[in-house]
Amino acid sequence: MNPPSSVTQLSSHPIHLHDWPHAPAHRTQQAGAYMVTSGTYQKALLFSSPESLTLLSNSLFDLAEAYTLQLQAWAVFANHYHLIAECPNPQNLKKFIRHLHSSTAIAINHRDSAPGRKVWHQYWESHLTFQRSYFARLSYVHQNPVRHRLARTPSSYPWCSAAWFEKKATPAFFKTIMSFPTDKLEIPDNFDP
Repeated sequence: MNPPSSVTQLSSHPIHLHDWPHAPAHRTQQAGAYMVTSGTYQKALLFSSPESLTLLSNSLFDLAEAYTLQLQAWAVFANHYHLIAECPNPQNLKKFIRHLHSSTAIAINHRDSAPGRKVWHQYWESHLTFQRSYFARLSYVHQNPVRHRLARTPSSYPWCSAAWFEKKATPAFFKTIMSFPTDKLEIPDNFDP
């Protein structure tokens, strides 16, 4: 997008456009693993019932398959979610998120008789290019229900991949991932009401 001509004429110096500060930039040009975090508008607890959490989870699973994303980890909560997915076609990630947000917003607004209400606020994605970063984020997503004090163990929270991961991974790999340090990660996760 080019700046308006009035902007370019203010100075003889070249203009270097930067990302707008009010929203995250979305850079999904390369295939690979991505971590995505998204929250509801004003942190509203719109998915607080078991039925609505299941709706959001099932939508996530169905659409990930439709857009050929391979889910590696997920955690769904009343006002946000985290996921890690392998994206062979990175353009599908944006399409997936748009579809997920629009379909779940329509469904939850229908349930609450609140047509047109803004449901989702923003999302952030990170392209995971280093193994240690990938492992740390896997640990973070799997353990997020405990971090938010919604479960005593990650595997006991039904809307999270921890129980699935524990069943599918070798015991050694499960132990490695679950013990991976996450304290230095910078992940937008200030969703406690």
